[in-house]
Amino acid sequence: MTLSLLLSLLFSLAFFHCCHHPPRALSSPLSELHALMALKAALDPSCRVLTSWSRGADPCGGGGGSSFEGVACDERGRVVNVSLQGKGLRGRIPPEIGGLGSLTGLYLHFNALGGEVPGEIGGLRMLTDLYLDVNGFSGEIPSDIANLTNLQVLQLGYNRFSGGIPRQLGSLPKLTVLALQYNRLTGAIPASLGDSASLKRLDLSYNNFFGSIPATLTNASSLEVLDVRNNTLSGYVPTGLKRLDDGFQYENNPDLCGVGFPNVRPCPTVYLDRPEPLRPDTLSKKNIPESADLNSTCGKAHCPNRLSGRRAGVVLGVVAVVAAIGFAVVGFLTFSWHQHRKQRNSSSLDVLDKRVRASRALENRSKRASALISLEYSNGWDPLAKGGGGSAFSQEVFENFMFNLEDVERATQSFLESNLLEKSSFSSVHRGILRDGSTVTVKRYAKMNCKSDEAEFLKGLKLLTKLKHENLVRLRGFCCSKGRGECFLIYELVPNGNLLQYLDAKPGSGKVLEWHTRVAIIIGIAQGISYIHEDEGDKPRLVHQSISAEKVLIDYWNNPLLSDPGLHHLLADDVVFAMLKASAAMGYLAPEYASTGYLTEKSDAYAFGVLVLQILSGKRVITPSIRHGVEACCFDEFIDENLEGNFLETEATQLARIALLCTRDSPIDRPLMRTVVQELDMLIGIS
Repeated sequence: MTLSLLLSLLFSLAFFHCCHHPPRALSSPLSELHALMALKAALDPSCRVLTSWSRGADPCGGGGGSSFEGVACDERGRVVNVSLQGKGLRGRIPPEIGGLGSLTGLYLHFNALGGEVPGEIGGLRMLTDLYLDVNGFSGEIPSDIANLTNLQVLQLGYNRFSGGIPRQLGSLPKLTVLALQYNRLTGAIPASLGDSASLKRLDLSYNNFFGSIPATLTNASSLEVLDVRNNTLSGYVPTGLKRLDDGFQYENNPDLCGVGFPNVRPCPTVYLDRPEPLRPDTLSKKNIPESADLNSTCGKAHCPNRLSGRRAGVVLGVVAVVAAIGFAVVGFLTFSWHQHRKQRNSSSLDVLDKRVRASRALENRSKRASALISLEYSNGWDPLAKGGGGSAFSQEVFENFMFNLEDVERATQSFLESNLLEKSSFSSVHRGILRDGSTVTVKRYAKMNCKSDEAEFLKGLKLLTKLKHENLVRLRGFCCSKGRGECFLIYELVPNGNLLQYLDAKPGSGKVLEWHTRVAIIIGIAQGISYIHEDEGDKPRLVHQSISAEKVLIDYWNNPLLSDPGLHHLLADDVVFAMLKASAAMGYLAPEYASTGYLTEKSDAYAFGVLVLQILSGKRVITPSIRHGVEACCFDEFIDENLEGNFLETEATQLARIALLCTRDSPIDRPLMRTVVQELDMLIGIS
């Protein structure tokens, strides 16, 4: 009992020491230190990530203390930048953030932060960049952000914000990017956003906005991209937005109408030549007829009534008659339009029903010709339909890759629960057995999680069929089902799970990999990545984008097989971003993505370097002490203790060096994967 109390006390003291150190001389203001410590406590309540943030250290590196991770200061010792993107933070933003008055950049994207954004953030008057995207923030967007007169980029996408857009955001004079996509925002799009002369990109997609697209947006002279996809917008599309060309994205707003926009229906008569509603701030002298008396004192006690009783009655009577006629006309036009729409929808349903019957008949004929074909496609999403853009491709891969729905359902026993291997928010994976007795995995995607552009979807499928390498999971085929509204990818089953299951393994669990197996896995992963990075035959270069321990599958002979290469070419943007968020949380996402938004072969090399560190250490999380051990070549600090010393130091040294090269901050300093493969081949030759 006494021993347990002593251990508990020691643990508490150690934890207290982690989060608290005695103060020392500081080069930065004491108020900023208080703000940073409050920020740490709120962002990282478990005290596991921001371990370098302590009261005993100087955030600006003065007084002999170590600097805070992710914090940058100016020459005056003021905190000007906090960059903590992709750190796996799970807390919230505290009101004390307002104490960092010199802050110009706040980068908290790709974390798991939640709660509401405090209004105190509006006190950061020097802020130019605010990146809070890909988190779990909720509540309303604080209108205090409109106080950030130097703000240039506001990234709030991929959160859970609700309510409307603060109209005051239109007054930000330097704002160039406003990205609010994939939230729960509602209401009308503020007309004031058209007042922003600097705005270049406005992304409001995948929300619940309603009403019309403000005509004032045509006045935003710098606007290059306007994305309003997947909302419930209606009414007339301002013709001035044509100048944006492909920069104007408006799909999945079926009630929009207009002229000159592809896939937008013509407006009913009731919409034609209808003026835009006036905003209060448009009632200036230049918008009011000269005949109007702006100095009129009507409404005051001494204002004379210019319409005497009888004359006023006549005028009001005429107005009433005109209004009644107007309402009758509008009502008739609206009724006629709805009748036309009803008839059109009924006709469309008839055509659809005929098409379903025809496709089923065609499917039956196809089954007799080949056991691997399905023409049961989703309504409005027909990527493999004959006669369309994909007909040549369909013929090319007909025999080898196309499965019919009956075969998929038979293989999985109609997706029996016991055959479910894993499930995520956008897909599920099922075990299946084909007619030839081979075991497969069936990845199941709803059409909403796939690319809506059929040409892009086909291009992605074609790419997947060209990927053939001994270190890639083999694609057996695919099927797109109309009745289910789903797409299925069929892969060979890899029996021994993924690499993640072999990390943090306990002795005696059967999951501790021997040294030579680890080396072979590293080499196999490198070969697989190098293959997809190179042009080979008719296979183009490819970036994987989401390499992780979960994506490395292990077969019967402990060979590594990389899964999902090219998958992002099939999936919708929000699904791809969800995958990137998961990669960032686990430390695989290269740091340059935060500033460039692009992933390259060097980004894959970074993820490979992280994998090497995980395999050498046997750990899922690469701590600073592990990395320090690698840099110092101290085997006791980074080689898995489960190996009990059974490893080759020459190989461990070279593999550690490769891991460090691949995980350098600058992509320019990282090697190409073909160079890594060459070095690994030399290593094996020497061994």
